[in-house]
Amino acid sequence: MECPNHPVRCVNCPDHFNQLRPLIKEAVATKHFKRDLPEFNVNLILDCQHEHFTHLHKFEFTTNGSHIFRALYKGKHIVYVVDQKNRLILLRAFKNTKEYEKYLENKKKIVQTIEE
Repeated sequence: MECPNHPVRCVNCPDHFNQLRPLIKEAVATKHFKRDLPEFNVNLILDCQHEHFTHLHKFEFTTNGSHIFRALYKGKHIVYVVDQKNRLILLRAFKNTKEYEKYLENKKKIVQTIEE
């Protein structure tokens, strides 16, 4: 998927996401994410609609070949990943910063969720 702002570089697109964006083939949400934030439209992330976010495409880390990102949307931390199959997967949404940080510490669980 090409950035809708191309050729002008989006302020919110760090190098990690900018390089992965053209490779993304599909976007999916986990069941847990759908319960966390049922009304969320994934196109807000894919289309770099930064006016809806406080932070967008904040790179967190890479684990098992998958790149973990975060966005801050209406006070909720959205954790998403671009995996080795070039899918953008919405993993979880957290209101509480401590819960979000605790979730990121459990890399084994994140990898397990991606592989499901």
